[in-house]
Amino acid sequence: MDQAARTGGQALDVGNRSPDEIRSDIEQTRDELGDTVEALAAKTDVKAQAHAKIDDVKQQTKAKVDEVKQRVETARSGAEERTPPAARERAQQVSQKATTAAKSNPVAAAAIGGFLGGLVVGRLMCRRH
Repeated sequence: MDQAARTGGQALDVGNRSPDEIRSDIEQTRDELGDTVEALAAKTDVKAQAHAKIDDVKQQTKAKVDEVKQRVETARSGAEERTPPAARERAQQVSQKATTAAKSNPVAAAAIGGFLGGLVVGRLMCRRH
């Protein structure tokens, strides 16, 4: 078995080749070997792979967040279109009054908010059981 058969390469007929052709083949083999070494080094660089994976996950997460934001905006605008103008005006008035009341008496607003929050959580817990 000759060298080419053992390494899976082509058989070389060195007797009919010029030194320049041999040098060119050697240079090409060195380039290929360098590329192979770089590829192996990249595969063993765990830190770089982890950073690449983190960047990939960040991009996927950002894309999902953008998609959800778009869905929420579409749903919100659709709900606004379906809400009667009188209800929208009333909701805006209530919101303004609540904001004014909260600014004038923040302790009471916090207490009421805490009570309502507890009420909602309690109702949700009751529904689960």
